Amino acid sequence: MDKLSFRKIINNVRKPGASLTHRVVVSGFWVFALRILQKAFGFIRLIVLARVLAPDDFGLMGIALLTMSTLETFSQSGFQHALIQKKENIDSYLNSAWTVSVLRGIIIFVILYLIAPYVATFFNATEAKSIIRIIGLSVLIKAFTNIGVIYFKKDFEFNKQFIYELAGALADFIVSVSAALILRNVWALVFGLLAGDLAMCCLSYFLHPHRPRLNFDLGKLKELWGFGRWIFSSSILIFLVTQGDDIFVGKFLGVTMLGFYQIAYRVSNTPATEISHIISRVTFPAYSKLQEDLSRLKEAYIKVLQVTMYLSFPIAGLIFVLAPDFTKIFLGEKWMPMVPALRILCIYGVARAFGATAGTLFQGVGKPSILTYLAIIDLTLMILIIYPLTSKYGILGTSIAVLTPSLITQFIVGVNVLNIIKYSSFKFVKVFLLPLIYTIIVILPLYVFISFCQYVNFFVFIFLIFYFVAGYLWVLYLFKKNVFFNAYKNIENKDFKI
Repeated sequence: MDKLSFRKIINNVRKPGASLTHRVVVSGFWVFALRILQKAFGFIRLIVLARVLAPDDFGLMGIALLTMSTLETFSQSGFQHALIQKKENIDSYLNSAWTVSVLRGIIIFVILYLIAPYVATFFNATEAKSIIRIIGLSVLIKAFTNIGVIYFKKDFEFNKQFIYELAGALADFIVSVSAALILRNVWALVFGLLAGDLAMCCLSYFLHPHRPRLNFDLGKLKELWGFGRWIFSSSILIFLVTQGDDIFVGKFLGVTMLGFYQIAYRVSNTPATEISHIISRVTFPAYSKLQEDLSRLKEAYIKVLQVTMYLSFPIAGLIFVLAPDFTKIFLGEKWMPMVPALRILCIYGVARAFGATAGTLFQGVGKPSILTYLAIIDLTLMILIIYPLTSKYGILGTSIAVLTPSLITQFIVGVNVLNIIKYSSFKFVKVFLLPLIYTIIVILPLYVFISFCQYVNFFVFIFLIFYFVAGYLWVLYLFKKNVFFNAYKNIENKDFKI
């Protein structure tokens, strides 16, 4: 590659470009790079903190975050999604939306301070009271963040989003790890969270020229609420589906089991929280711009779904097989009780990955109500089975109670996706079936080897990962399924002008 070609690639990555396709590709690069660095910091942070802190510390932090997330979700306006989805200029809406954000942040902070003792009593964890009150500062900090950063997503300026979020992750990493080594208690997690939020808030005013001011335009807010109300209702229901299990475990099994469960959830849901997160952040604004062009929308969605599934299945399979050895080597023997739940939840992660691709499609074409109805079904089914399963099997039962409704609702999600993009059901099933088969082909020898291997140390563990990656790529090549190259090539060969 000559110097000019290399410089051209660098310039293409730095600038969003004129065509929608080029902007999506470049944005995808920045989001992917961001998540790789975030997860690198997060992985090192998790290993250090898991070694230094006890499961109880993670449980206490989980209770505080759960309390804050509950209030944030139940006061969600959905205005940011509405602003991204709107086609016309949104400058006149920003100050009103920011004003609502500030008022909401102040109210949530006050409520958190007042209810902290009652939450601590509910979970039978007196130490949680002060943690909840201090962690409420996070809500205030985020409320005063410059709303102009919404343009980073709306206009595909993910190079700026990269700097913005990476600064938060880096601040969290440095403060939490340093505090953990010094304090060796739950406050390391609290200080890290606040440092990350503060860094992002300050940086938001350096990265975007907009300067928000208090303004309350009721007409503008009503217009945003027309779309945002569905985001609000679906966010509440999705929160109850994804966080209701944490509430249940914390209340009925205790803080220690909550710590086990939350770490198992975090590790096992890599396919959902990382792969789909990377893709959906770019595809939501892209689908919004393609919502009136069915053929291009269909092609874009199927390509996104293919890449997601060809990544999600092998990662979930690898987590399932290596879960015991990963836990023992990196986190320590004290975390081994979470392994059975971790294996069940990694299957749930694949279901969530598919749901995430569909969720951005529903929002992008202006049909967020579908998410609300699906979340109602999911929540109802989980409520019916979570108590008997948890009572009998502990956090393993909770994991099964979370997975079962999700498998049912994802079938309904698929039906709705097919109705929107007008795609063949047979071809749609193949998108899931092929990567599953290829994953099984590669994972079986790995599973057999581990079953007969008496001890897997760090170096053997790394070797097994390399074997799996090389084996999976070889299987794709053997069956001529160069899905990642083909997806990129198809994108580059089309000049989708905005």
